[in-house]
Amino acid sequence: MTELISIKDSSKYVGEEVRMHVWLTDKRSSGKIIFLQLRDGTAFFQGVVRKENVSEEVFAAAKSLYQEASFYITGTVHEDTRSHFGYEIQISDLEVVTNNEGYPVTNKEHGVDFLLDHRHLWLRSRRPFAIMQIRNTLFKATVDFFEKEGFIKFDAPFFVHSAPEGTTELFHTEYFDHDAYLSQSGQLYGEVGAEAFGKIFTFGPTFRAEESKTRRHLTEFWMMEPEMAWMHQDESLDIQERLLAYITGQVLEKNLYELKLLGRDPEKLRPTAEGNFTRLSYDDAVKMLQDAGRDFKWGDDFGAPDEAFISEQFDRPFFIVNYPTAIKPFYMKKNPENPKEYLCADVLAPEGYGEIMGGSERESDYETLKSQIEEAGLNLDDYEWYLDLRKFGSVPHSGFGMGFERVIAWICNLDHVREAIPFPRTINRLRP
Repeated sequence: MTELISIKDSSKYVGEEVRMHVWLTDKRSSGKIIFLQLRDGTAFFQGVVRKENVSEEVFAAAKSLYQEASFYITGTVHEDTRSHFGYEIQISDLEVVTNNEGYPVTNKEHGVDFLLDHRHLWLRSRRPFAIMQIRNTLFKATVDFFEKEGFIKFDAPFFVHSAPEGTTELFHTEYFDHDAYLSQSGQLYGEVGAEAFGKIFTFGPTFRAEESKTRRHLTEFWMMEPEMAWMHQDESLDIQERLLAYITGQVLEKNLYELKLLGRDPEKLRPTAEGNFTRLSYDDAVKMLQDAGRDFKWGDDFGAPDEAFISEQFDRPFFIVNYPTAIKPFYMKKNPENPKEYLCADVLAPEGYGEIMGGSERESDYETLKSQIEEAGLNLDDYEWYLDLRKFGSVPHSGFGMGFERVIAWICNLDHVREAIPFPRTINRLRP
């Protein structure tokens, strides 16, 4: 029997007859030749139906196909140097499964709202296809990296009774006879895992009720958060650099086709795969802004325009280290050399993308952490279990969080993070 293959495997079958199951994305006819643009979930390429090589029934069936018709094809694979993919198929037979007209996401220009309203169908198109393939590579590469580094996957709960940074931006829900919130971070529970297993990472959806309309914010997004016992901040920065270098390298190795579909220049990503990230102090970052004439003073937090300006000065991600304590959360360890600063760092992506990761060394002393919780105006009772980690077997430990969609947006050169997740949730979008 003729072998059933995927489009992505075409290079292995040049000159051979194969069978595929496909969907139609577009069609054009030139008299006795019909050109079918095909997809199967693994790649896109062209099928050619020549009237002289098929029966009248097959040619008529090909001519009658509507966009997103599903069907089986049989044919011979050939090289096609004119396409991004590099191959096409000369079709000898065609068997229709479904064929209905009226597919709404046509090959003309559509507005963003229309496309998001039809996200369940838009995901079939080339651009979201390429983004989701890269997302999958980044997910697998992240998990592979931490497994190679000796970490274990550790799952944090989605329902929480308190929050790492207060509850002002959390989604509230009733949990039987208690108040509860959807988690904005798995970090505190990750610290539990670190003191039980040494090195762990959490990876899953998180939720933030932030009424933001910027291109960098979603209300539901994925976070990857490692926590590492017996580790100081400088060692954590080393791991963050290796992580970003590795996962970017994996995209360059596995997704050149998808990067081409997106029009993304892979050379822009190669410096990241090399590592060697700059470690810029908060003080020097402030001076950089001030020297450029921007209205910014020491103690301010960087806004998106500030981060974008600084990140445009670099060709790869870089660290900004040691922020003022007033603009960072309570659980961080103060810099012994300057108690007005925390031992913390944000990673900013180049090309104006700004923050994609952030972390710190965690405060490991019981009394100090208790005092910082009180200074933050939080309820000590909510953090009694968290303080237990400092009471029993406390050690130096560090961790960080990676905003998964922000990394994808930078890698893919997207205008908005809403394209980086299958079904984006924003302040004005809950469907489909």
